[in-house]
Amino acid sequence: MLDEILDNYPDEEIITIDNFDSAVIGIDPNSMRLIYSENRIIEIIMTENGCDELEAMEHYEYNIMCAYVGEKTPIFCRTLEY
Repeated sequence: MLDEILDNYPDEEIITIDNFDSAVIGIDPNSMRLIYSENRIIEIIMTENGCDELEAMEHYEYNIMCAYVGEKTPIFCRTLEY
């Protein structure tokens, strides 16, 4: 998904998060900010760091979600399961 977005918007400044390319689920066409799946980011953290879901969630919230890198800071989408 990320490669397709970057190919379609070659002249846009798009901020990515290292090591989470597979968590990209889209782009906001108004702000040109990438949209990441929060659920997928947590899965990646768990897999790569060998930690449980709570540890992965804490890492995500502290190191990724709360990071502000300017007006192009990515958007994080939480998928709710019913």
